[in-house]
Amino acid sequence: MITRYSRPEMRAIWTDENKLKIWLQIELLASEALVAEKVVPAKDFARIKAGCDKWFADLPGLVARQRELEKTLNHDVIGFTTAVAEKINDQASRWFHFGLTSSDVGDTCYAVQMTQSADILIADTKLLLKAIAKRAKEIGRASCR
Repeated sequence: MITRYSRPEMRAIWTDENKLKIWLQIELLASEALVAEKVVPAKDFARIKAGCDKWFADLPGLVARQRELEKTLNHDVIGFTTAVAEKINDQASRWFHFGLTSSDVGDTCYAVQMTQSADILIADTKLLLKAIAKRAKEIGRASCR
């Protein structure tokens, strides 16, 4: 994203920190669903969530660790899951990313980021419409004089 052509709130959506935050959320939601289906033990999910909560508190640290791991593992999602497993630091980490593919996480994340971006554009469009309507009324009044 070219900085001079984008606004901070839009750029923030496409940062690695936001991407990995969303990846964590996706992984937790998938694990939670597997707990509901009695595939993942609830006690293991609690340990997974605790490890993820540590990363939610340190997203720049997660980005740095994921990048470091990606260099040797040659895969972004494997670098991510490995970094999270390190924070979980328990056998429960075997359930993290269980049943998911890299595309499940990445594609879902892109959809969330697109929705976040669209929300900004929709809000801007609403403001623009109000400004256009105000200006049209001003012009209409001026031409009636």
